[in-house]
Amino acid sequence: MTERPIRVLVAKPGLDGHDRGAKIVARALRDAGMEVIYSGLRQTPEQIAVAALQEDVDAVGISILSGAHNTIVPRILGLLRGQGQEHVLVVVGGIIPDEDIAELKKAGVAEVFQPGASMQQIVEFIRDHAKEPA
Repeated sequence: MTERPIRVLVAKPGLDGHDRGAKIVARALRDAGMEVIYSGLRQTPEQIAVAALQEDVDAVGISILSGAHNTIVPRILGLLRGQGQEHVLVVVGGIIPDEDIAELKKAGVAEVFQPGASMQQIVEFIRDHAKEPA
């Protein structure tokens, strides 16, 4: 039996309408052999959690530039846990102030990628930390 590729949902929550970075990350993950599902713009936390479940993803990459990360990201994490998706790796990228990173990680975010993070860093982190459900 061949092992299936890592499946990643790249999600754009909230009112942020800028998705160039998310699309670049999605392409880098795809080029690294991962299956990528892109949510599209302006998704609610509920839509993201449902998509993660329906698509049976190993990881969710949340791209957020709006400044609402301290509200939206914990909501997504709670919804994922509520539907039994504790095993799903959650990473966040975007404009995240240094002082907010520790709280996001405490809430369950595996890693935060700020501007300047390389595509290789993101690919390697997801490859090294995403696990298929047992």
